[in-house]
Amino acid sequence: MVQAPTWVEQCMSAADRAIPWLLGIGSLGLLVTVYLALVEAPAMGENAGFTAPEAYRILFIHVPFAWVSFTGFALLFGGSLAWYLRRSEAGWRLGVTGARLGLLYSLGVLISGPIWGAAEWGTPWDFSDVRLNTFAVLAGVALFVALGERNSEDTAEIRDSLSAVGIFGFGLVPLTYMATRWWQERHPGPVLGGGEDSGIDPFILQIWLIGAASMQILFIGQTLMTMRLLRMENEVEKMLTMLEA
Repeated sequence: MVQAPTWVEQCMSAADRAIPWLLGIGSLGLLVTVYLALVEAPAMGENAGFTAPEAYRILFIHVPFAWVSFTGFALLFGGSLAWYLRRSEAGWRLGVTGARLGLLYSLGVLISGPIWGAAEWGTPWDFSDVRLNTFAVLAGVALFVALGERNSEDTAEIRDSLSAVGIFGFGLVPLTYMATRWWQERHPGPVLGGGEDSGIDPFILQIWLIGAASMQILFIGQTLMTMRLLRMENEVEKMLTMLEA
């Protein structure tokens, strides 16, 4: 008698089927965002406060990269906590996924940001700016966990160490988010909820939200795909261990 699939297996199967749709919709949305940013977004006048007005168009990708990277750091934190406290294999895979994708989207931030900074500030980086430097350290945390998982022996001790880094590193997320509110250096302040001087053109906000939503959908698809690959790797390793026994 064939046993009916459990609800967990049904959910995993549904998630696997959703992966190509999520990747496709997210990628299409990003293409639309790039078109809107380059063609439809309004030009900034000389009185807009920008040294290089046209360079602002790269921010339509830079800002969504930053927003979504925090989702990756949240997965790293949650997965690390699940492994550290409950020895959850799914939690470990979630943490590894968060580290890899957090690193990927952080690289998007760290590439696009200096391009804009070089045009606007005359320098790609300001070592006195708190947000820039705390975000760089966050990316370093993701890099450390991702490389540590990839190049170290898979033992409980290694997992504990990497999980601890992921847990404590997450403390930089609120610090990075609040940095421009507490220490206003070169990095622009918040355009939403930042006080009386904050605000943004509605059409520019729409493009930003389209970019953020598209990138978040793409991120979800990448998360499910990475989790699936890690699960398959684990199953293959178990089979090889059984064959060698």
